[in-house]
Amino acid sequence: MNSVIYHAFSQKEAKEFDIQHPGTQRAEAFVRAFLKRSMPRMSQQAQEDHLQHKAVVLEYFTHRKQKEKKKKSKGLSAKQRRELRLFDINPEQQRQPQMIQAKLLKADLHGAIVSVTKSKCPSYVGITGILLQETKHMFKIITKEDRLKVIPKLNCVFTVEIDGFISYIYGSKFQLRSSERSAKKFKAKGTIDL
Repeated sequence: MNSVIYHAFSQKEAKEFDIQHPGTQRAEAFVRAFLKRSMPRMSQQAQEDHLQHKAVVLEYFTHRKQKEKKKKSKGLSAKQRRELRLFDINPEQQRQPQMIQAKLLKADLHGAIVSVTKSKCPSYVGITGILLQETKHMFKIITKEDRLKVIPKLNCVFTVEIDGFISYIYGSKFQLRSSERSAKKFKAKGTIDL
């Protein structure tokens, strides 16, 4: 039966046998400097006496801050909103997004910066680049890394930003060549799913 006996030396025994850990001097210097900063009114001898005891109690007082009650800012009432006319939009600004979308449906998107927002294939989501070629069923996009990505229109949603407006292109409903699309009349439809 092998047994290992572990015996820790006290500081006195370590000095008697002249055993010192390499970092001991640095540690002792740190402790002395720390005590000098922590207890500036205590003399060097009193600090040494404190070190001989097992526990050193440092003078540290916590100042408890009284918790301030945060007032939740209440929003404006309906009457205040009406008075400020927050939701009144000029008629010309109401038509602007529809006009942009109508033009976008017939526009040639070659050279536009296109991003894939949603897709049934998760590896396509997040791809952004310049549209190089548009076919009936595909977009060919070149990315910042100079890689050509061929992305199917089916089951993908693309975004294009024009004049500060972000427009969503549902690829499933956009499966036409750009030349055919410019001549076609689009009808406004309800919800579109992937």
